Amino acid sequence: MDSLINAAARALAAGDPLGALNLIALRDDAPALALRGIAMAQLGELARAKLLLRKAARAFGPKEMVARARCVVAEAEVAFAARDLGWPSQLLESAQATLEAHGDLANATHARYLTIRRDLLLGRVAAAERLLSEFDPARFPPAARAVHELIVAGIAIRRLQTAPARAALTRAARAARAANIPALNAEVETAAAVLSAPAARLVAAGGERLLRLDQVEALQSSKALIVDACRLVVRRAGTVVSLSTRPVLFTLARALAEAYPGDVTRDVLVARAFRANARMNPSARGCASKSAACERSCAPWPA
Repeated sequence: MDSLINAAARALAAGDPLGALNLIALRDDAPALALRGIAMAQLGELARAKLLLRKAARAFGPKEMVARARCVVAEAEVAFAARDLGWPSQLLESAQATLEAHGDLANATHARYLTIRRDLLLGRVAAAERLLSEFDPARFPPAARAVHELIVAGIAIRRLQTAPARAALTRAARAARAANIPALNAEVETAAAVLSAPAARLVAAGGERLLRLDQVEALQSSKALIVDACRLVVRRAGTVVSLSTRPVLFTLARALAEAYPGDVTRDVLVARAFRANARMNPSARGCASKSAACERSCAPWPA
């Protein structure tokens, strides 16, 4: 690579996309196209980044397999950032195998992390955790350690384990500061903000209030009977009964929980049950054409 390409690559590694673009913005050779695509991704211009990376992959010759594989990995990262979960994952697996075969272990590891992040986005928490257990972050540079800890925190948050999530985010923040990449620091801060932000709405005893994740965790660990309107389940002390396929029964349970310790009249229960049935059966008279969005709320009954 020439000096401008090397300088642009260093700028991108340091989280300076504008500095990189200043060096290669007018170039259309394959390495410059790839770096321009990464720079646009760092700036949040995901659609433009995707086009540039695809153009770069085509511009690299058939013998430049490693460079083409790196473009595929970068495009996969852009797709996941845009929540394009339909992006063909087999391309990422093939690129990872190519990188491993040619000794580019850093980018191969990054490709595996992208696979784990995709599993998390798809709700495959167990699969993501299994893949993550194969890594030893102590051997990684600071930026990779920060990414690893962010994924650890993401798994813990999805399992509603706030203490391990907080510890992982603390380690991620330390690694991000060592890496000195502004975008990575911002990502860690955004992830940490999830722990202090409202995560659910508690409806109980005629009132309601917002709960943080740690408060939701404490509520689910209590002996209260909880009607969970986010996951459409009824839970108590570790026992969970799903009512996702029984909307009328869930609606009745929710109505009773929201009114507790008061009563609910038969007419109100019938009306709410009818509306729930109508949402599930579009052919029913007077029903809405689309189901209502699920609210993040829970209504507990004391034991």
